[in-house]
Amino acid sequence: MGTKKHRILVIEDQAEIRDLIADYLSTKGYDTRTAENGLDGLFILEQWPADLVTVDLNMPIMNGPTFIEKAIARWPDLPIVVVSGVGAVEEAVEALRLGGRDFITKPIANFSLVDNTITRALEAAELIRQNRHYQENLEKMVELRTYELEETKRQLLYSLGKSAEYRDNETGRHVIRVGEISAVLGRASGMSEQLSKTFGEAAPLHDIGKIGISDTILLKPGKLLPDEWTIMKSHCEIGCNILRHYSTDNEVADLDFDEILAMADDISKLTILEMAMVIALSHHEKWDGSGYPLSLSGEQIPLIARIVAVVDVYDALGSERPYKKPLPEEVCRKILREGSGQHFDPEVIELFFANIDEIVTIKKKWMD
Repeated sequence: MGTKKHRILVIEDQAEIRDLIADYLSTKGYDTRTAENGLDGLFILEQWPADLVTVDLNMPIMNGPTFIEKAIARWPDLPIVVVSGVGAVEEAVEALRLGGRDFITKPIANFSLVDNTITRALEAAELIRQNRHYQENLEKMVELRTYELEETKRQLLYSLGKSAEYRDNETGRHVIRVGEISAVLGRASGMSEQLSKTFGEAAPLHDIGKIGISDTILLKPGKLLPDEWTIMKSHCEIGCNILRHYSTDNEVADLDFDEILAMADDISKLTILEMAMVIALSHHEKWDGSGYPLSLSGEQIPLIARIVAVVDVYDALGSERPYKKPLPEEVCRKILREGSGQHFDPEVIELFFANIDEIVTIKKKWMD
């Protein structure tokens, strides 16, 4: 007997997009059905239990958030992938908090992202179901549930980070390289193995705020106008504010940016989320104080942000973007050297070149 096809319900009010997603998933071997709104989607699920649902946010009759609330109440383990436009950042974050498992940005330029996201969500849902059945006592079930929630949060955060990166990097491997190289430099700076691992998981979220920046600015091939540059720079604050939505600590929601940076005074106490907030906010600050958004200088800039600043620039210089070609390795290194003491922390630059062999190995491993 053949393997049972996964059933996927596509809920989207725009017929062209609905058919495009459904047809693509059919070519990938999934059994698909479609609905024009959330109410129709609930009716279909009662008659045709799906393994996964993709749902748009803004629809007539019943919108995406309302559908998610009702679907999760009825089928708690149903994986739901949110599909929404770039500008609907707050709505998308709220949908994820309601129970959505992952996030896809439309217009969809790269359908491999759709395939990877759905595969990951189905695998995670299956693992959760198997683990829940496996546990036999209440204590283990509570421990497992806590782990599942934390893993789900990590996956959502990482998926959001990759969603932002996919918009100006066709493969999205930039965030992987930034994470792994940052972990190397974290260990080299004296972080413990566990702390450097946490750092490596937080660093890929540095540009999550790009989700809130228009493609006309983000992908503009020429120099940005002053007003456009002001908007572009706001991705640091946007990213920090997106991440704070995921915190289970109510006090974090009320912290101002200075208080968020102060959390990094003892990085050993930071969670992945808190570390990511600090990095998203301050990775564009410069050693000489000419960076943004807060014009911090020297050691006012948290160490984790000073490290990501070097890694992000190094990888971006050597990567192709819609608006530029990759620079040769020797040119990338020369630019880092020249930026020491101005853009970059001199000590971080020395750590970088002391570990250049391992860094180049990571770069080749995750080459675009």
